[in-house]
Amino acid sequence: MSWLEQSWKSLRVAKSEPGIVTVTLTGPSKGNAMGPDFWREMPALFTALDRDDQVRVIVIRGSGDHFSYGLDLVGMMSELGPLIAGAPLAAGRAKLLRLIEDMQQACDRVARCKRPVIAAIHGWCIGGGLDLVSACDVRLASRHAKFSLREVRLAIVADVGSLQRLPRIIGAGHLRELAYTGKDIDAARAERIGLVNDVFETPEAMFAAADALAAEIAAQSPLVTSGIKQVLDYCEGKSTADGLRYVATWNAAFLQSNDLAEAIQAFMMKRAPVFTGE
Repeated sequence: MSWLEQSWKSLRVAKSEPGIVTVTLTGPSKGNAMGPDFWREMPALFTALDRDDQVRVIVIRGSGDHFSYGLDLVGMMSELGPLIAGAPLAAGRAKLLRLIEDMQQACDRVARCKRPVIAAIHGWCIGGGLDLVSACDVRLASRHAKFSLREVRLAIVADVGSLQRLPRIIGAGHLRELAYTGKDIDAARAERIGLVNDVFETPEAMFAAADALAAEIAAQSPLVTSGIKQVLDYCEGKSTADGLRYVATWNAAFLQSNDLAEAIQAFMMKRAPVFTGE
């Protein structure tokens, strides 16, 4: 069964041409809170999307009035409760470590996906929701969106990716402020610190902008957009010389393609290119 045919409990998945996939968080808990189904389904879905050559770009959004309230504490108690209670014992700690590592895969698979991923954020984006959008390539928000790295209020160190990914996005100072206080910030400040690329007046305008951006990306060569993402990911933390060597090797291996020939022909004929990913 393909990812498009599969029945997901915490997600709704739709595909439009050319190769645009929309992943909608659906809960089932209030505010699309992330329960056991979400942590199990996201890695499986994004592994499948990453392997599908027909997928060119992915948009993640929330259903209803919010992106996500983050971790579904009530829904996760059946799994977390016994492990927390047994944590003083080595076996209990080992099981808790494995559960956290499994949960981390939900955002890791998004970050490592070779396809560009756009987050379309409205309403609340709390805790695990912020972990998820920090794993995306581009973030758009509606004016009334609010963000909170709230784990500190629950006496938890955020452990699903925000502390690792947000320094590259908003800088260490802004991240430390959010992480130490658990404060809420609005879309205007999120834009000022670079957390989101653009802010739109309404959720509808923001969703339309996300779809338009996805279409603009999908119109490019999927070989190249995938290559750009992999080069950018490799270069993080590397020297300029290392990055230049990597991209030179990449292009030496993958520059020659039918898409390159199509781009040249379209330029000569003064028409828009039609890329096939070959």
